[in-house]
Amino acid sequence: MKLTSYTGKDGRESIGIVTGTIDSPEGIIDLGSRYSSMRELLSDPDGLAYARSCLDSAPTQSFAEANLLPVVPNPDKIFCVGVNFASHVKETGREMPPKPMIFLRFAESQVGANQDMLCPKVSDQFDYEGELAVIIGKRCRYVPEDKALDYVAGYSCYNDGSVRDWQRHSQQFSPGKNFPQTGAFGPWMVTIDEIPDVGAMSLKTRLNGREVQTATLDDLIFDVPALVAYCSSFITLEPGDVIICGTTGGVGAFHTPPLWMKEGDTVEVEISGIGVLRNGIAKEAADFAIG
Repeated sequence: MKLTSYTGKDGRESIGIVTGTIDSPEGIIDLGSRYSSMRELLSDPDGLAYARSCLDSAPTQSFAEANLLPVVPNPDKIFCVGVNFASHVKETGREMPPKPMIFLRFAESQVGANQDMLCPKVSDQFDYEGELAVIIGKRCRYVPEDKALDYVAGYSCYNDGSVRDWQRHSQQFSPGKNFPQTGAFGPWMVTIDEIPDVGAMSLKTRLNGREVQTATLDDLIFDVPALVAYCSSFITLEPGDVIICGTTGGVGAFHTPPLWMKEGDTVEVEISGIGVLRNGIAKEAADFAIG
């Protein structure tokens, strides 16, 4: 089952079930009469069961005409994992991390599929990072690894866009990871029952059609159960929380010369069994200011 967050032709934000295949989505069965958001649906212990009971309903919205939002527009927490692919550790010259390297992204920095990611006016070093997003489905704390997947609702694609010079201002990554419209999340969540083996999945990132990242997810240093167990040890995970698992080798910063995203580009993150997250790249207006 594929669930998405969107704004319909009537301008109302809602959630729904995507019909058709991951390669050819067709319509959306709206669930907005019962749930106002993905987070609300996941917070209901019967939410996913209710959604499945609606699978035979007729679509109420054309998928092509929907304005897609981040899969979870308002997560309580977004955890990002740094240098979590062996191939990425190798290209950075770092040592293998003994524990997951966790930093935070804020919900307001996200956009949905088919929306423009935004290169900030203060930097030209805007980098792509294709990643797997894990969406938590049940409240949990101190989850053992062998039970961790019981608390996962599903998976999505994520482009954890990085403003590299701001990321490297200090040892803290947050400034370079939280500019507006720099993280893309979508196009939908595929429920965990349709993903039997994350390690067998492949991830590819394309910039203007050129493949710049490719890996299978068995290259993760800390896999999904390890990350859920680790994060749930230092904080309570809530339905709708997101863990972004880290990127593979091939990021733009390590190309010669560096390969930065720029205005007019198109970037795609594709994960087998989930689909393709596609976004354009725009430049923040030079006169943009608030206050």
